[in-house]
Amino acid sequence: MASVKALVITGYGTNCETEMAHACRMAGALADIAHISEVLSGAFAINDYHFLNLPGGFLDGDDLGSAQVESVRLRHARVKTTGKTLFEEIEVFINRGMLILGVCNGFQALVKSGILPGNPLGRRRVSLTFNDSARFEDRWVLLKVNPNSPCVFTKGMESLLVPVRHGEGKFVADTQATLDEITDKGLVAVQYADKALQPTMEYPDNPNGSVSAIAGICDGTGRIFGLMPHPEAYLHPTNHPAWTRQPRLPKQGEGLAVFENAVAFLRGIV
Repeated sequence: MASVKALVITGYGTNCETEMAHACRMAGALADIAHISEVLSGAFAINDYHFLNLPGGFLDGDDLGSAQVESVRLRHARVKTTGKTLFEEIEVFINRGMLILGVCNGFQALVKSGILPGNPLGRRRVSLTFNDSARFEDRWVLLKVNPNSPCVFTKGMESLLVPVRHGEGKFVADTQATLDEITDKGLVAVQYADKALQPTMEYPDNPNGSVSAIAGICDGTGRIFGLMPHPEAYLHPTNHPAWTRQPRLPKQGEGLAVFENAVAFLRGIV
């Protein structure tokens, strides 16, 4: 069986790349961390890998808006060794049947570059904007997983408890038709939920006011997944804020299942 190879792309302002690479390794993949400049120089080639990870943080200082600069870079910056844009390289990667995960800042980059929700690829139809609270939100949230979603990363899961840490996490769509499309096709993979595991618009369970309580979406294939909460931030019981007070916490953090699902899927095709 070939090894699953994961690439985690970092840059100036990214701050979750180490945790994301660690999650990939815990799930059984080989993982490299590459600065975006190393990808553009050709030192790391996206299509040498099976699992592309865009981690959280504040890339480029969130100048012009969260991940706005990165979305332009993804669309137009060219890889020195191939002459192709990053977007063209990613399109080849997608057509090979590989997986992409964008968390927080990475999710913002996926939607603002038009990689999500796709149909067509490259057209921005949804976005992430300022939280309704008008402040940075750093708290744990409960997510309801959509059992009807094609999302590879959430297969077999009912819920997910993970933290959010963002100032621009409110999910919005350009039109009601777009919102209806991603809902009807099951592309809403996870939603902010209350203690009864029901999708909610109530703060703080929904920490940003996202429409339809949307916390993350996938594309039609289920192989591209973006979400604002951080699964890589809950890999071990000691990541949980109550780990010293709750001795019956699971032996592994709930977020690890997202990466295990990804690696299990890829092991079936590589």
